[in-house]
Amino acid sequence: MSGSDQRVTRRAFLRWTLAAAAAGIAAGGGVTGYAVGLEPLWLAVERVQVEVPGLPAALAGLTIAHLSDLHWGPYTGEREIGGAVKAANALEPDLIAVTGDFVYHIARYAPPCAAELAALCAPLGVWAIAGNHDHWAGVSAVRREVEAAGLTWLANSSRRLLVRGTPLWIAGVDDVCERRADLPATLAGIPPEEPVLLLAHEPDFADEVARAPQWITLQLSGHSHGGQVRLPGDRALILPWLGQKYPAGLYSVAASHLQVYTSRGIGVIAPPVRFNCRPEVALITLASA
Repeated sequence: MSGSDQRVTRRAFLRWTLAAAAAGIAAGGGVTGYAVGLEPLWLAVERVQVEVPGLPAALAGLTIAHLSDLHWGPYTGEREIGGAVKAANALEPDLIAVTGDFVYHIARYAPPCAAELAALCAPLGVWAIAGNHDHWAGVSAVRREVEAAGLTWLANSSRRLLVRGTPLWIAGVDDVCERRADLPATLAGIPPEEPVLLLAHEPDFADEVARAPQWITLQLSGHSHGGQVRLPGDRALILPWLGQKYPAGLYSVAASHLQVYTSRGIGVIAPPVRFNCRPEVALITLASA
């Protein structure tokens, strides 16, 4: 990625942060106390059933715990991430996916974050991809710590799993914001008839994924934090680039078989507020349509 592209991406991120800060200040009083001191700590467990047409019988009932946007840093740490890890393990999922932004902009936050994540366990593995903050911090350092904690890192790559004798591919693209995603390389070698679970940090990348020849049954993403502040009518106050079309929850991508689930995340960025947008761990269950 060129220096000018990086500056554009970071300017967009700064505009998002400043706008959110202005909204937090405007909220005032008791609402601000709740949004700063309570809701960011009030973890939700979202149970989501995803109906997949043509899903092989062996994959029906497969469970995936999805975590995203940990953002270990000045506002999020052991209490929040440790609690999310315990919640994920308590769900006893078949597979765990962590869709990026392990740290808040600085690589020195990676070791304590990874130490908490080392407790994650699932029979089909714990899988991870990078987010834009991981690249801004120094993705090599973040990756090294996460892999040392026992997670399998996917960067424009895929792995074939067997579930009761039936193949399931898990694939992960590198960060889209930083122009590192290579979808053809990620899906290379995957037969079009075998189902794929794709991890992509930025949810709006789903529009490109929907054009792939492979059978992508579900895309898991984060990045948006759900907006952190959601107004009446469940409208996000402000959303980041590539997190605007599919900002939170489950969506079907038009004119395709693809579905995308976007996590509200666990951590926060400045200002460290959440309102009507609790942090989450999702338990996703695949079902035959």
